[in-house]
Parts: sequence; structure tokens; C-alpha cells
Amino acid sequence: MENKAIQDKWPDLGTYCWGCGRNNEHGLQIKSYWEGDECVCIWKPKRHHCAYPGRGCGGIITTILDCHCLNTAASAAHRAEGREEGTDPPITYATGSLFVKFLKPTPLNKPWVFRARVKEVTERKTTVFCSLFVKDKEYVTGETVNVRIKL
Repeated sequence: MENKAIQDKWPDLGTYCWGCGRNNEHGLQIKSYWEGDECVCIWKPKRHHCAYPGRGCGGIITTILDCHCLNTAASAAHRAEGREEGTDPPITYATGSLFVKFLKPTPLNKPWVFRARVKEVTERKTTVFCSLFVKDKEYVTGETVNVRIKL
């Protein structure tokens, strides 16, 4: 895996998101890294991230999946242009659609591993598929269509 998280490469303007913003002290502050052609986010939930004792909240899971997929899309677009993330002009995306399928309740006592892959790229949209694993078992799958926007 790379040493520096994708989220730590963005200019300050894009760093206040509750899910992935490094400058949001009350947020989740996820970190995403490339591992070959997969983008990986390992996140450690706390007890207060539960839906009920010992199980993860679907809203938290969905937020992480969404932010991780958006960062994957933006990073992949920079790389496709042969540029480092965070260089000008910035390439940014917004969520166009988000589909999440919960396969079984997600445990809280182990790190959550989100593995994302770019599925399709068009001029304005990037589709990303993502799975959430805990100890090599798949608990959630999701797909986002990320729409390229100008800030």
C-alpha cells in the first residue's frame, strides 16, 4: 500500500466532509490507499458506531462506502491523466447514485476493510464497486455512480 492516504493529498477546500475530511475533527476521517488496482480503506469502528450492541450502524457503513468510492473515483481520474492527487486543476466528484446491499449484520469488534474497484469510466461519470469485509468475510456490497463536477 502507498504511504500517504488519498484524503491527505487533497487541497484544504475538499477536506471538511464528515466521512472523509481530514479537517473535520468530529468526522470519521477515513483513509484510502491504493493496493494494486484496488483502493482499500481500513477503519476501526467504536462502540458508539453501533446499530445495536456489537453490530455496526448501516448509516455509518453507507457513509464510509460512499466517501471511499468518491475518493477512489477522483484518485483514479487524476492517475488516468498522469497526475498526482491534489494537483491543479482539481478533479472532483459528487455522488450521482448509491446502492448498498447489506448481506448480514456487520460486527463492531474488528476493523472494517472496504475494497473498491473502478468498474466503468465515461467522460462525466465513474462507477465504483465496493465490498466491506471483516476478517475476510464479506458483509456489505455497494456501487456508486460518481459524477464529475467543477467547484
